[in-house]
Amino acid sequence: TLAERAGVSLPTIQRMEASDGVVRGVVDTLMKVIQALDEAGVELIGENQASERGGRGVRLKPVVPQNPPA
Repeated sequence: TLAERAGVSLPTIQRMEASDGVVRGVVDTLMKVIQALDEAGVELIGENQASERGGRGVRLKPVVPQNPPA
């Protein structure tokens, strides 16, 4: 599903997932994957980025209603 949403091949995602430590890949491909995760509601938390819950990692972003009916 991630490969489809990001517009990249499944083997590309599999190689990224198999990376030990820092994910390796072409910058354009990494940006596509990050964008797909963002659109799916996943928040990426950097190592030195402020996080209310502490630590780095991922979590679901709060759901914000879009264009409520008038």
